[in-house]
Amino acid sequence: MIEFRPITIDDRDWMSEKLREDNRQGCEYSFANNFIWSVIYKVEVAEVCGCCVIKFDAEGEDCYAFPIGAGDKKAAIMQLLTHAKEDNSKLYIESIEEADREFLETYFSGIFQIEENRDSFDYIYTVDKLTSLAGKKLHGKRNHIARFKDDEDWSYEPMTAENKQECYDMNLKWCDRRACKWNEDMSDEQCALNQAMKYFDELHLAGGILRKAGEIVAFTIGERLNSDTYVVHFEKAFPEIQGAYPMINQQFVMHNCQEYSYVNREDDAGDEGLRKAKLSYYPDILLKNYTAREI
Repeated sequence: MIEFRPITIDDRDWMSEKLREDNRQGCEYSFANNFIWSVIYKVEVAEVCGCCVIKFDAEGEDCYAFPIGAGDKKAAIMQLLTHAKEDNSKLYIESIEEADREFLETYFSGIFQIEENRDSFDYIYTVDKLTSLAGKKLHGKRNHIARFKDDEDWSYEPMTAENKQECYDMNLKWCDRRACKWNEDMSDEQCALNQAMKYFDELHLAGGILRKAGEIVAFTIGERLNSDTYVVHFEKAFPEIQGAYPMINQQFVMHNCQEYSYVNREDDAGDEGLRKAKLSYYPDILLKNYTAREI
């Protein structure tokens, strides 16, 4: 059987190299994303036929991401099929992009049932759109930002070791204000955010902070995803402050993403509020995501 082991920060270099070889736009194919969520999803990794294979827990079921890297993907999937059989289970693969779906249908026809996973579609926007917010459709975003700027006592700054504790404190206030709506998904996100903060430098993350009257009212964290795409992993703002969310979004893109063509703002995980918010920016790419279950 394939020997999977828990992901550690020491896996960053070799996994990042495999990710660069594929140059994917999907947010799941980020080392940082897999690492910071590893406690929640019990993430394990292995090198199989020159590919990186990521294993994780999907509601109690073993699940695998589509193999990544310049290795032999066909051979890797064949080994995964054998691995699942030896474990008396059926192979289940997630994080499948369009080209991967075509690959499975070409080389493994009749072996998998492949389905769209709408809750995992990534929302991707051009950097130009998120910077300028031009056009009639985004008029509302510009208005909210204008209201935020009505009070001139605001500032934007990068997240650093010196102000990171303030972000922790702001996040605690954000959580306290949502105590009545607290759920398991929010608790899981806090665990991932704490990991991102703890390993901020080792993961090569970047962050931005928005202040109003000296107090942090919003922050965001992201990183380079591939050669032309930046990914935003977290975005927190006090919703009662008009314009805080669109303002931190725009400012972070202006300061951190100008050398890229696209910004991936990840999926909506099936949350209707998130879906509405992400659609309100009119994504330029709605990156499809599929699952494949061995028949």
